[in-house]
Amino acid sequence: MAAVDNLFARGVRMLHEEAIELTLASLLAYWDRHEHVAIAWSGGKDSTAVLTLIVHMIDAGMLRRPKRLYVLYADTRQELPPIQASAELIMAMLRRIDWIEVIVVRAPIEKRFMPYILGRGVPPPNNNTLRWCTRQIKVDPMAAAMAVVLESLPGTLLTITGVREGESAQRDGRIAMSCSKDGAECGQGWYQQVLPNAKGIRGRTATLAPILHWRVCIVWDWLKVFAPQTAFGGWPTAILADAYGGDDATEINARTGCVACPLAAEDTALRVICRINGWQHVHPLQELRPIYRWMREPEQRHRKSGVERLKSGAIAKNPQRMGPLTLAARSMALEQILDIQRRVCVGAASAGRPERGIDLINAEEEALIRGLIAARTFPDKWGGDEPSAAAWLDSVYSDGSTQPILFRDMVGS
Repeated sequence: MAAVDNLFARGVRMLHEEAIELTLASLLAYWDRHEHVAIAWSGGKDSTAVLTLIVHMIDAGMLRRPKRLYVLYADTRQELPPIQASAELIMAMLRRIDWIEVIVVRAPIEKRFMPYILGRGVPPPNNNTLRWCTRQIKVDPMAAAMAVVLESLPGTLLTITGVREGESAQRDGRIAMSCSKDGAECGQGWYQQVLPNAKGIRGRTATLAPILHWRVCIVWDWLKVFAPQTAFGGWPTAILADAYGGDDATEINARTGCVACPLAAEDTALRVICRINGWQHVHPLQELRPIYRWMREPEQRHRKSGVERLKSGAIAKNPQRMGPLTLAARSMALEQILDIQRRVCVGAASAGRPERGIDLINAEEEALIRGLIAARTFPDKWGGDEPSAAAWLDSVYSDGSTQPILFRDMVGS
C-alpha cells in the first residue's frame, strides 16, 4: 500500500511494515460500517500505540476523518507516574484537534481503589479469591461512559481497543473462540458485535482490536522511535516504553499499569521507573505493596463467628470466613499511604519538578475515607463487631459439630 510505504519510508524492518499493513487493513475493513468511532484508552503502552497511530493515519489521509473521534481515557487514579504524566501531555495535544473529543472516565468516588479499601474496608485485590479492581475502576466506568456517548448519537459506534495476543493466556483463549464471529477473518483484528456486559448499548456498538497481531517489540518501536517524531505526530510517548522496561521488558513484565499493583508477581515497572533519570523521587511508592500484603493478613481483618446459615437454613459453604479490614487497620494504612504520597511530592519539588508529584489519595477522597471510617462503614452483611480473623474459633461441619482450630490455618489470606 502506498500509504504504508510512505509511513515507513525511513526504512523499518519488514516485520513492522507488515504489522502496520495488517492494522490499516483491519481498520479499513470496519471503519465505514459505523457512523461514529471511539478509542478506549487506558494510557498504557498498547492503547497509546493504537491511539497515536490512528490519529496519524487520519491526518495522513489513510483513514477517513470521522465527524467526531471520541477518546475515552480510563483514569483509574492509580497509574504509574510517568504513564499519567504522558497521558496528560497527550490529552493536551488531542484537545487542540477540533474533531477529537477527550472524555476522562473515572469510577464514582466511593468505588475508586483507595476509598473502596480504606473507606469501605474491602481488602486489597488478589488473584485467588478477590480480584475486584479491574472491573470496578476501569471496565464498568468505561462501559457506562460509552453508553452515555452512544445515547447522544444516532447510529452505531465502533470502539477501538489496544488488545493484543500474548498479553494473557486467558484473553488469548477468548480471542481464539470468537475470531470467526461477526464476519471477521483471521488477520483482520478482533472484531466483536456482540459484546459482554454491554447493558444499554447492545446492538449499537462493536469493538475492534487492530493491533491484535503486534508483538511487544513493535509497540516499543512505535512509542520510542516513530510516534515522538514530528512526521508521525510528535507524541510524548517514549517515556511509556522506558517505564515498562523498553526493549528489555518481557511480555508479562510489560502488563502492569497501576502503581504497586497487588496482582502482579513483581512490580517490575515501578522498579524500572525508580532508576530513570528524573523519576528517582518515586522510590517511596515501593512501600505500597508491603502495606497491601499487611492489610490482607488475618490480624487486620474481621471474620464471621459461629454458624452462618443461608435463607434456606443450610450452613454457608464458608462459615467463619475472613472479611473486611478493621477500622484500626484502615486508619493506620491511610496514614502510611498519605506519608508515602507526601514524600514523593517533596522529592519532586526538591528536584524542581513539582508536577511530577502524585496524589493516590486526593483531598476529596481523603475526606470521604475519613468520614466513612468515622461512620464505622463496612461492606454489606458486616457490622464491625465480628471477631479478629486471627482469633481461635471452632470449625463447623455439616452436621453442626465443631472442632477448635486456628482460623489462619484454615483459610489463606
